[in-house]
Amino acid sequence: MDRPICFITGTSSGFGLLTTIEIAKEGYTVIATMRNLQKKTLLVEEIERAGLSEFIHIIQLDVTNHNSIKEVIQTTIEKYDRIDVLINNAGYAFGSFIEEMKMEELREQFETNFFGLVALTKEVIPHMRQSRNGTIVNMSSISGHFGFPALGAYASSKFAVEGFSESLRFELLPFGIKVVLIEPGSYRTDIWTKGFSGIKVNETSPYAAYKSKMFQVVEHIEENAQNPLEVAETIVQAVKNPNPPLRYPVGRAIKTQIKWKNIIPWKWLEKQVSKKILK
Repeated sequence: MDRPICFITGTSSGFGLLTTIEIAKEGYTVIATMRNLQKKTLLVEEIERAGLSEFIHIIQLDVTNHNSIKEVIQTTIEKYDRIDVLINNAGYAFGSFIEEMKMEELREQFETNFFGLVALTKEVIPHMRQSRNGTIVNMSSISGHFGFPALGAYASSKFAVEGFSESLRFELLPFGIKVVLIEPGSYRTDIWTKGFSGIKVNETSPYAAYKSKMFQVVEHIEENAQNPLEVAETIVQAVKNPNPPLRYPVGRAIKTQIKWKNIIPWKWLEKQVSKKILK
């Protein structure tokens, strides 16, 4: 059977790993990429457990290496003749208060979360446009709508993904290519723990008091985090939908949070955040 081809980044853990398995179950051949192949063990175990070894192919790709992107996409097209679905999942959360953030750290955050996504998308578009078919799924976040304290770099990169995806959706609709944003809330992945654990604040910092409160917030998030399989299933739903909406908010009360953020006064939001973190 001629299985459609799905190309996905950031598959060593979390949403990427789960989505790789779920979309292969739905009849796709999956090109599962990750920056460091030494971290493929968990994915390989899940592939073997699901009996999907024939349909999932793991390759190395660092989305910040644009020359590598060109080579990998060219090789994929030569081998499979097409890419039907692109899932831009690679990313991480860098935690830091903006005043104390190094510009290099901000650039690194954008290189992975935004510029890597853009470069890969640009490389795939011509092939989808030629076939007048395809779906591009960009992983955003609730942080693409709300700039949480100490996550300014991450939120900025996700806001950028949101704006880029809106423009891209309009541009590609005439060519039969769908663009989708997945916007998860809090799920049981290590992205938040890694992000906040990277916050380096010494005792003399004006933000020292915030740091302990931020970790309390992280603990609360982890205690109430949901099963990340829900996000993977939503991605599959979006990919299989012949006419998907632009945005898929995923998670407990996420739609409501986004709605209220857009309509309630900003001063009220400031009060709520200040009560929990900033005082």
